[in-house]
Amino acid sequence: MKTKIVFSEKCLEYGSWHIEGPERVRRAHDILKEKGYEFLAPEPVAEEDILRVHDADYVQRLEEGLIVDADTPAYENIYEYARLAVGGAVLAAKVGGFSLMRPPGHHAGRSGFALGVRTRGFCYLNNIAIAIKIVNKPALILDIDGHHGNGTQEIFLGDENVTYVGLHRFPHYPGTGYSSETNCLNYPLRANCGDDVYLKTLDQALSRVDVDNVEVVAVSAGFDSHAGDLASLGLTEKGFREIGKRIASLNKHTFFVLEGGYSGENMGKDIDKLLEGFEL
Repeated sequence: MKTKIVFSEKCLEYGSWHIEGPERVRRAHDILKEKGYEFLAPEPVAEEDILRVHDADYVQRLEEGLIVDADTPAYENIYEYARLAVGGAVLAAKVGGFSLMRPPGHHAGRSGFALGVRTRGFCYLNNIAIAIKIVNKPALILDIDGHHGNGTQEIFLGDENVTYVGLHRFPHYPGTGYSSETNCLNYPLRANCGDDVYLKTLDQALSRVDVDNVEVVAVSAGFDSHAGDLASLGLTEKGFREIGKRIASLNKHTFFVLEGGYSGENMGKDIDKLLEGFEL
């Protein structure tokens, strides 16, 4: 059975000039629609659920449009767009789907900034972290974005209920994730390392996870690790298909939340291949 895609056209309404703009998601949506995926519409998450993860002062400033950095502008109504993106992650968690929503989330820490990094990397609320807090079951977060999920690590560092595994390019933005710490297992990789090195590293990473004590797998699904993208690790469509197969082998309730990936054409094809591998 095909994985359901969570999507709302409202996430295309802002930031047309930005590299993290609507075209990347619009093109991916069109490709997945052509492939015959079923789409579900999310609802905005409740603020009380956001406060499970983020500081109240930060949420208030975001709602009032007072959160600004060079990467992460204070778009009009950005708090509502961010709430809807979190709602996408929550719905994906419920149905075992793929949330094709923006803005992304894995760089957003409790107060926006995380692990000493003074930009939010296009992220406002940590979509996957809030979804995991709502699910409230022992979880593995697998972050395959080409950038380290410093916000997600900050939120869950030392949490006995969650294991975070990140494979990412280093040195590269945000400059974190160069070593593992307690429940956060980090695997820095060289630029353009390619499918074989990546998959060997992924196998090593998953072998360190106590899968018997995991009930939910949440995938921070970034595609900027595709060859030539913003955080290229030299991955191909074939590589993403193999990643999907490895995730499926864990045999757990699984959901996916979009992070990076800045070529809509490649991203749509990579999502399809990731899910194809997962559904085998």
